[in-house]
Amino acid sequence: MELEGKTAILTGAAGGVGEATARLFAKEGAELVLVDIRKRQLDVLTEELAGYGARAAGFAIDVSEESQVRQVVETTTERFGKIDILINNAAVCKMIPILDIGAAEWDRVMAVNLRSVFLFCREVFRRMKERRSGKVVNIGSAAGKIGGLAAGAHYSSSKAAVMCFTKSLALQAAEYRINVNAVCPGPTKTEMTDDWGDETNKDFASKIPFREYGRPEDVAEAILFLCSDRSRYITGEILDVNGGLVMD
Repeated sequence: MELEGKTAILTGAAGGVGEATARLFAKEGAELVLVDIRKRQLDVLTEELAGYGARAAGFAIDVSEESQVRQVVETTTERFGKIDILINNAAVCKMIPILDIGAAEWDRVMAVNLRSVFLFCREVFRRMKERRSGKVVNIGSAAGKIGGLAAGAHYSSSKAAVMCFTKSLALQAAEYRINVNAVCPGPTKTEMTDDWGDETNKDFASKIPFREYGRPEDVAEAILFLCSDRSRYITGEILDVNGGLVMD
């Protein structure tokens, strides 16, 4: 098992890519701290993983609230003794034209998608720095590279910022042998894309060279690679998982 003995914090764990990643990491031997605002779904997943024999704890919090983020990191350190892996996956995405985006809507998307990444990275980096070891993976989006074709401008802007922040942290963390990377999915079959409707999904899938959306498991496998020892010499990388939608 590639992650045996490793402790991982995973945000946005209760659905889609987060849920697939939690299951994969549990099978690979990781101890998991699952974070999501959806308590019921989080409790179900935590119980399921415990049934596999995985050590898992769930925290239903608002990831944009500084005090709540700090509490999760402190509790994780106390309960598990260390933090080896951080995956920032929590996000909200809405298809809203620019003229219909209010200031409150903009701020909320930035808070969940970007502020939470900063808060968790800052608190976890403090601890990884002391141990001179760790893996951080932030989840970007193809929309952050090409604009909001299937998402609002606030979503695509937040994801572009996440990817830039990833490189900034990677530069500062490198001397401590901490790997900081991002996974950048294209359209992926989740509850989020299901809400777009069949016609929209068919149209966007036709623009992907593979002619289909990715699966959450496809993204989870890329995350696993960047959290494993196989990525020892990779940092500051933005890894595309998009069926050829964006090639750079």
